[in-house]
Amino acid sequence: MNINTQLVSVDNTFSFEECLWFLNRNFDDCLHEIKHDYIRKALLVEGKPVLIEIKKHLNGLVVEMLSGTPAPSGETYIREYVTEWLDLDRDLQPFYKLLANHAVLGYMPEKYAGLRLIGIPDLFEALVWSIIGQQINLTFAYKIKRRLVEAYGESIRFENKLYHIFPTSKSLANTEIQDLRQMQFSGKKADYLIGLAQLFDAGLMNKTRLAKLPDLSSRQKALTDIRGIGIWTANYALMKSLKETSSIPHGDAGLLNALKAHRIIEQKTDTESISYLFSGFSGWESYLVFYLWRSLAPTENEKLHSDINSI
Repeated sequence: MNINTQLVSVDNTFSFEECLWFLNRNFDDCLHEIKHDYIRKALLVEGKPVLIEIKKHLNGLVVEMLSGTPAPSGETYIREYVTEWLDLDRDLQPFYKLLANHAVLGYMPEKYAGLRLIGIPDLFEALVWSIIGQQINLTFAYKIKRRLVEAYGESIRFENKLYHIFPTSKSLANTEIQDLRQMQFSGKKADYLIGLAQLFDAGLMNKTRLAKLPDLSSRQKALTDIRGIGIWTANYALMKSLKETSSIPHGDAGLLNALKAHRIIEQKTDTESISYLFSGFSGWESYLVFYLWRSLAPTENEKLHSDINSI
């Protein structure tokens, strides 16, 4: 390996292909580039843009710095970021044992073996993304996200291509509502986003502060006390950024559709059956949500089979 490359080891069941699936679901995500065997992503490392490329390796993942030369402390940050982003330290076997004993979901450990809960390490980004996605479809949400990122985020150029970084709270704290309205934010969402940015920029909310709270309910309350953040947004951010394993985004449309598809519920209002299901996955609720989301999308082989049958 050259001096700009480091190995991130993975000791437990891990599938790079499954993680690539999640990151590349035919949405226009401007924060990473996916090819069949690598991920490219730009990061702010010690205040400077750096472009990394992640590839599969026999013992885990190889992370190469394609552009930018961080100090050794920056290299440590990159390794920790990738580990957190892809949840590489998690031992999935206890979760798989619970799944294997379930009459309906028992197929999942084999079919989705090695899929990790892909996170959003930056809490501010996770909350902004949740606000953007409220009450609109994902395709439109990604379009608005791209407009925001390209207007206010930093970027780094490599091989004639621009790689974008999500805006910091400081870059959005003094934004005018009208500027966001021109990007097709609603007035309320623009107001919520600016207020959130000001809160983070003032140091009144951050990931470290939230993580120090004693339990899930206190973290939920700290987030739902912020204008524009309801319980779904709070649970989503806790699940994706703090990797809160017991966080469930109740009412999520995808989750409800997956539960109906598995005939675990007949009606989306059947909260009793939903609670009963999750009670059997204590400490793994967020992972169960993630795997149920995964079940809504066909594998590449299933897509190919479907395409052949439709000819």
